[in-house]
Amino acid sequence: MRRLRAALGSLVFLCVAPGVVAGLIPYLLTGWDSTDPSVVLVAIGATVAGAGALVLLQAFARFVVEGIGTPAPVAPTERLVIGGAYRHVRNPMYLAVGAVIAGQGLLLGRPVLLAYLAAYFAVVSLFVRLYEEPTLAARYGREYAIYRETVPRWLPRV
Repeated sequence: MRRLRAALGSLVFLCVAPGVVAGLIPYLLTGWDSTDPSVVLVAIGATVAGAGALVLLQAFARFVVEGIGTPAPVAPTERLVIGGAYRHVRNPMYLAVGAVIAGQGLLLGRPVLLAYLAAYFAVVSLFVRLYEEPTLAARYGREYAIYRETVPRWLPRV
């Protein structure tokens, strides 16, 4: 029952947070109108956006299965999530959403989405440093301290 509740909560949060940030706002900025970029940019954009979406979905699933909770601050996980993409980088969800936005910018040939991507990362970086990391440290203590020391925040390790 806990996992079912976590899955439903994660699904709602997926629609609300990444859905707005990587779906609604890019739509409002572009109307999904393309400038007809080259086939190469379209292919790269589709690949980057698709890879970002796959990483995002995997990370959400990991919160349910491994953490027994959601990424939403109001319904956090029971356990610290450190598997999957989280073994390589501490913030794969934020990077995945950024990849979706970057991919859309290339796919549509719309530089406004690349400017939006820069603003997105500025806001997310502040949120991670000022809220998320202190909250995780308070919730998971030594386990998070060790994780934080060994896994980079933004640049994935191999």
